[in-house]
Amino acid sequence: MSSGTILLVEDNPDDEMLALRALKKTQTQNTVVVARDGEEALDYVFGTGKFKNRDPNETPQVIFLDIKLPKLNGLEVLKNIRRDQRTSLIPIVLLTSSDEERDMVDGYRLGANSYINKPVDFDQFIDQVKVLGRYWLGINKTPQ
Repeated sequence: MSSGTILLVEDNPDDEMLALRALKKTQTQNTVVVARDGEEALDYVFGTGKFKNRDPNETPQVIFLDIKLPKLNGLEVLKNIRRDQRTSLIPIVLLTSSDEERDMVDGYRLGANSYINKPVDFDQFIDQVKVLGRYWLGINKTPQ
């Protein structure tokens, strides 16, 4: 697998821990950065706020984005990322507990690459994130 950065945008500490554990099991060499709300995610992507010293031209290899976030929801984050030419091609996976049809439709209309419901079962969640990690970090190809 490649060694780009993964941006995990997740406000639930339990889901964050499970996702990090699953990604570690994929034996990825990727750095995982966690943002816990929508504003923090955009700060990371665009090199602002507490990430003002980060080069925004070094985009994440993939973003795993929850929809239900504090400060700015995931769909707004997605919209902001897609409207900027520098970040418009970053693969974004909506990884959410929402099973609302409206969220799925809006997510795809705004340019999500995938929409995945988080399983409630611990083992299924771990397995799902491992598969996502393998696909988006090892199989999928993106422009440089």
